Amino acid sequence: MTIGFIGGSGIYEALPLRETRDVDVETPFGEPSAPLTVGEFGDTGREVAFVPRHGPDHSYSPTTLPYRANIFALKQLGVTHIIASNAVGSLREDLPPQTLVIPDQIYDRTKHRELTFFDEDVVVHQPFADPYCSELAEILADAAESATDADVAREGTYVCIEGPQFSTRAESEFYRAQGWDVIGMTTIPEAKLAREAEIAYATVAGVTDYDVWKEDSQVTLEEVLENAEKNEVAIKETVEAAIRAIPDDHDCDCHDALSGTINTPDAAIPESTKADLAPLLGDYLG
Repeated sequence: MTIGFIGGSGIYEALPLRETRDVDVETPFGEPSAPLTVGEFGDTGREVAFVPRHGPDHSYSPTTLPYRANIFALKQLGVTHIIASNAVGSLREDLPPQTLVIPDQIYDRTKHRELTFFDEDVVVHQPFADPYCSELAEILADAAESATDADVAREGTYVCIEGPQFSTRAESEFYRAQGWDVIGMTTIPEAKLAREAEIAYATVAGVTDYDVWKEDSQVTLEEVLENAEKNEVAIKETVEAAIRAIPDDHDCDCHDALSGTINTPDAAIPESTKADLAPLLGDYLG
C-alpha cells in the first residue's frame, strides 16, 4: 500500500519517514508541483509519497496549481489513498481558529480550473454526490480525536473559492446563509481528480480565521499563517495516526469509481489517448 499526502512542507517534514528519495514523474499534464518525495513511514513498512501542493517555495497560486499532474503522478506511483491537508476559514461561530474539520461535502465556486482528466477524446461522467471517501474520512476523524487535543468537527461543507483573494463581506455572508461550514481554495479539483483516478481521498482542514463575516475580521495573511503554523502539530499527529490506522486490505467504492462511467466507445478513443491515460483507463479499455 502506498499512501499519498498533499499539503504543506512543514507537516510532511515532521512525519517519521525513512530512506526518503525524490522522484521525478512525467505526466501527460505536465510536471507536478515538485518532485515527489517517497519514503518508508516509521516502522510500518508502508510507503508514503508526498507532494507539496503549492511547490517547495509556495510559488503556485490556488488557480495555477498543476492539480492534474499532481494526482496523475501519485497514481503512477501506485498510490491508493490520499490524505490532504487544507487551511480554511470558518463560517461558523462554533468553529474557531485551530479547530480541525473533516469535511464530507463540497460546494464548488471555482471558475478557471481544469476539473477532469477526460476533456479530450474520451468522455467520463463520474458520480460525485459524496466527494470525499467516507471510509477514509472516518479514519481521519477518529485519528484526529484520538491523537490530538484539538477540537474536531466531523463532517461539514467546504466551499471552495477561486482565490487568490479572500472573500468580500457580501460573499462571506452569502456562504454563511447557505449553512456552509468552512471556506478554502484548494480542495477542488483535487477531490474530483482523485475520484477519477480511483484513489480514496479525504482531507483534514485546519481553521485559521473567521473569514470576513465576523465583525472586525479582515483575514490577513499574517493571521492565516500564524494559525496555520499552530495547526501543523495537530494535523501532523492526525495524519500520522491515520496512516497507521488504514487497514492493509482496505478497499472501497472509490477504487472502482470509473466502472460504468466511460461514455465514449472504446473504438472511438485514439490509441495515443489510451496510451497517455493508461494508468487511469487501462483496466477498462482494450
